Amino acid sequence: MRIDKMLANLGFGSRKDVKQLLKSGAVEVNEQKVKDASKHVDPDKDSVTINGEEVVYREFIYLMMNKPQGVISATEDSQHETVLDILEPEDLVFSPFPVGRLDKDTEGLLLLTNDGQLAHRLLSPKKHVPKTYFAVINSEVTGEDIAAFEKGVILDDGYETKPGELKIIKSGMTSDIELTITEGKFHQVKRMFEAVGKRVIYLQRISMGPLQLDETLELGEYRELTEEELESLMEYEVK
Repeated sequence: MRIDKMLANLGFGSRKDVKQLLKSGAVEVNEQKVKDASKHVDPDKDSVTINGEEVVYREFIYLMMNKPQGVISATEDSQHETVLDILEPEDLVFSPFPVGRLDKDTEGLLLLTNDGQLAHRLLSPKKHVPKTYFAVINSEVTGEDIAAFEKGVILDDGYETKPGELKIIKSGMTSDIELTITEGKFHQVKRMFEAVGKRVIYLQRISMGPLQLDETLELGEYRELTEEELESLMEYEVK
């Protein structure tokens, strides 16, 4: 790729800024000064330095965020804060986007990446990637609800969901549950409970496929995926 594109992608400024950087003689490719912005380099083979510091190029970024409430799972919104507004500039330069959506008032695991192929594999309806949620329900959740979810429930628009695996952690005046589903219909978890006459009062996504929410991440914090996590995503096939 062109040297100016590579450096701009890595956050060294706009193309114009990068041209100035090149003109200043600060950039070397394989220990040779390069001032021509159109020079092509191979990021995998060529050594690129700026003022003697080696530049490591990478194409993709993979981030795990513990999404807080009140933030939109979108790349831009004119009225509300988005998950991209949380990111640091050095991560924003990769133009990541959220893989799937969490409702504005839903917390928990959100993957952000600029790897479109991986996003497609995780979101494709044909793949049935399981997503697990922890929820607090406003009333007693029973074995009848487990049975109903196992069969699939009819949502308010007449859609019949695929089977969901419901586990009761605590049942009483309010109930703590975990629900695993393989679809991503709009407000699906909330609407599934509405279908059995109950209401979700707190919702958190705790896993997506092989990826588990890092419990050490505070709300609004994020980190890059570990090599093990990334490998598990890349190799993941729904059984």
